[in-house]
Amino acid sequence: EKQISLKPYDYDLNIIHEDSDLIVLNKRSGISIHPGPGNYENTVVNALIKHNGKNLSSIGHKFRPGIVHRLDKNTSGLVLIAKNNFTHNFLAKQFKEHSIERVYYAIVWGKIRPTHGKIDTLITRSSQNRKLMEVGITKGKRAITNYKTIEIFKGNTIPTFSLVECKLETGRTHQIRVHLTSKGNPILGDKQYKKKFKSLKNIDEELEVYIKNLNRQLLHAKSIAFNHPKNNKRLKYTSILPESFSYFLKKLRNI
Repeated sequence: EKQISLKPYDYDLNIIHEDSDLIVLNKRSGISIHPGPGNYENTVVNALIKHNGKNLSSIGHKFRPGIVHRLDKNTSGLVLIAKNNFTHNFLAKQFKEHSIERVYYAIVWGKIRPTHGKIDTLITRSSQNRKLMEVGITKGKRAITNYKTIEIFKGNTIPTFSLVECKLETGRTHQIRVHLTSKGNPILGDKQYKKKFKSLKNIDEELEVYIKNLNRQLLHAKSIAFNHPKNNKRLKYTSILPESFSYFLKKLRNI
């Protein structure tokens, strides 16, 4: 790590809003937020350095300038970036107090029972795999996800899927993925938290090809609301679903 320096990365960041204090970024799936083992160059942080030079907060880890919170590599959606330390602390305080509103959309296998509710558990590192998280019985950090089913898809040529909205009260690692899996409804395309399913029979061919070739989990950070550090004004930003997500929804609705 001592020999590694942060190199600029020429990447087209999808910036929703930018001012002198912060950036609201619509992250695509397939790119990591910050450098780490195996990838120290092709990340959002490297692209931010190319875009914004050294005008990023310096609180925390040296490989994470500007990063107040994160999304997993294969999750898309809205992320806040701090350009200075005052903004970083101001936003971090809101995250700690759970006053930042974050809404995610996910497509999951099956129907969640009940169709809406609150998942309130501990989340800890998996005892089987240190890279994964799991619901803890006696140890871990408290994690709260409020969810509601928006749409259910079922038919003769498709497995049952649900479009689910999740609102986070806390922001633990892999929180939504772990919580939905614990309900028996893993997110479609999630290679790490997945159920073993029998082979899909009598399924629409185009849909089957799509599912087999999916290289991301269908989880998207759709909206975020927070108070701005300059004037404490409440702001809300919303993003449209990425093509990989909206295509699948459209296909399900057509079937």
